[in-house]
Amino acid sequence: MLLNISNHPSDKWFEEQYQTAIQAYGGIIDLPFPNVPPEATSDQVGRLANEYFEKVTATQPTAVHLMGEMTFTHALVQKLKAAGIPCVASTSERMVVEGADGEKTVRFRFVQFRAY
Repeated sequence: MLLNISNHPSDKWFEEQYQTAIQAYGGIIDLPFPNVPPEATSDQVGRLANEYFEKVTATQPTAVHLMGEMTFTHALVQKLKAAGIPCVASTSERMVVEGADGEKTVRFRFVQFRAY
Protein backbone atom coordinates (compact mmCIF):
# COMPACT_ATOMS: atom_id res chain seq x y z
CA MET A 1 0.00 0.00 0.00
CA LEU A 2 1.01 3.61 -0.54
CA LEU A 3 1.32 5.70 2.61
CA ASN A 4 0.38 9.28 1.75
CA ILE A 5 2.12 11.85 3.97
CA SER A 6 0.99 15.21 2.63
CA ASN A 7 -1.45 18.03 3.26
CA HIS A 8 -3.69 16.53 0.58
CA PRO A 9 -5.74 13.53 1.74
CA SER A 10 -6.11 10.90 -0.96
CA ASP A 11 -9.92 11.25 -0.99
CA LYS A 12 -9.38 14.77 -2.39
CA TRP A 13 -6.95 13.70 -5.13
CA PHE A 14 -7.88 13.90 -8.78
CA GLU A 15 -9.34 10.61 -9.99
CA GLU A 16 -6.32 9.86 -12.21
CA GLN A 17 -3.88 10.21 -9.31
CA TYR A 18 -6.06 8.10 -7.02
CA GLN A 19 -6.50 5.33 -9.58
CA THR A 20 -2.79 5.32 -10.46
CA ALA A 21 -1.95 4.84 -6.78
CA ILE A 22 -4.50 2.03 -6.40
CA GLN A 23 -3.18 0.24 -9.49
CA ALA A 24 0.48 0.65 -8.55
CA TYR A 25 0.30 0.07 -4.80
CA GLY A 26 -3.01 -1.72 -4.11
CA GLY A 27 -4.34 0.84 -1.65
CA ILE A 28 -3.69 4.13 0.10
CA ILE A 29 -3.47 5.12 3.75
CA ASP A 30 -3.23 8.79 4.75
CA LEU A 31 -0.97 10.12 7.47
CA PRO A 32 -1.33 13.89 7.80
CA PHE A 33 1.81 15.91 7.17
CA PRO A 34 3.07 17.40 10.43
CA ASN A 35 3.10 21.08 11.17
CA VAL A 36 6.75 22.09 10.87
CA PRO A 37 7.15 25.50 12.53
CA PRO A 38 9.32 27.89 10.52
CA GLU A 39 11.32 28.66 13.66
CA ALA A 40 12.13 24.97 14.29
CA THR A 41 15.82 24.16 14.47
CA SER A 42 17.42 21.46 12.33
CA ASP A 43 17.62 19.26 15.44
CA GLN A 44 13.89 19.68 16.09
CA VAL A 45 13.10 18.81 12.47
CA GLY A 46 15.35 15.76 12.80
CA ARG A 47 13.49 14.60 15.90
CA LEU A 48 10.17 15.04 14.09
CA ALA A 49 11.51 13.01 11.18
CA ASN A 50 12.52 10.27 13.65
CA GLU A 51 9.00 10.28 15.08
CA TYR A 52 7.48 9.92 11.63
CA PHE A 53 10.00 7.26 10.65
CA GLU A 54 8.64 5.15 13.53
CA LYS A 55 5.05 5.76 12.39
CA VAL A 56 5.90 4.83 8.81
CA THR A 57 7.75 1.64 9.64
CA ALA A 58 4.86 0.54 11.87
CA THR A 59 2.52 0.62 8.84
CA GLN A 60 4.89 -1.41 6.60
CA PRO A 61 4.01 0.43 3.38
CA THR A 62 5.09 -0.62 -0.11
CA ALA A 63 6.07 3.02 -0.71
CA VAL A 64 5.61 6.46 0.81
CA HIS A 65 4.18 9.47 -1.04
CA LEU A 66 5.82 12.42 0.69
CA MET A 67 5.08 16.05 -0.19
CA GLY A 68 5.50 19.06 2.08
CA GLU A 69 7.98 21.26 3.95
CA MET A 70 11.33 20.62 2.32
CA THR A 71 13.73 20.10 5.24
CA PHE A 72 11.41 17.63 6.97
CA THR A 73 10.71 15.87 3.67
CA HIS A 74 14.44 15.58 2.96
CA ALA A 75 15.22 14.23 6.44
CA LEU A 76 12.44 11.65 6.32
CA VAL A 77 13.18 10.54 2.75
CA GLN A 78 16.83 9.95 3.71
CA LYS A 79 15.80 7.77 6.66
CA LEU A 80 13.20 5.82 4.70
CA LYS A 81 15.46 5.17 1.73
CA ALA A 82 18.23 3.97 4.08
CA ALA A 83 15.68 1.50 5.49
CA GLY A 84 14.80 0.29 1.99
CA ILE A 85 11.39 1.99 1.85
CA PRO A 86 10.77 3.61 -1.56
CA CYS A 87 9.60 7.23 -1.53
CA VAL A 88 7.74 9.03 -4.30
CA ALA A 89 6.55 12.53 -5.10
CA SER A 90 3.55 13.33 -7.27
CA THR A 91 4.20 15.41 -10.35
CA SER A 92 1.68 17.58 -12.13
CA GLU A 93 1.37 19.86 -15.11
CA ARG A 94 0.45 23.43 -14.20
CA MET A 95 -1.93 24.95 -16.73
CA VAL A 96 -2.67 28.68 -16.58
CA VAL A 97 -5.54 30.29 -18.47
CA GLU A 98 -5.60 34.08 -18.55
CA GLY A 99 -9.02 35.63 -18.97
CA ALA A 100 -9.82 38.77 -20.96
CA ASP A 101 -9.97 40.70 -17.68
CA GLY A 102 -6.41 39.60 -16.78
CA GLU A 103 -7.59 37.14 -14.13
CA LYS A 104 -5.63 33.90 -14.13
CA THR A 105 -7.08 30.48 -13.50
CA VAL A 106 -4.61 27.76 -12.56
CA ARG A 107 -5.39 24.06 -12.96
CA PHE A 108 -3.20 21.09 -12.26
CA ARG A 109 -3.14 17.75 -14.06
CA PHE A 110 -1.54 14.77 -12.33
CA VAL A 111 1.20 13.20 -14.44
CA GLN A 112 3.01 10.54 -12.39
CA PHE A 113 4.55 9.40 -9.15
CA ARG A 114 8.32 10.00 -9.37
CA ALA A 115 10.85 8.27 -7.14
CA TYR A 116 13.01 10.39 -4.85
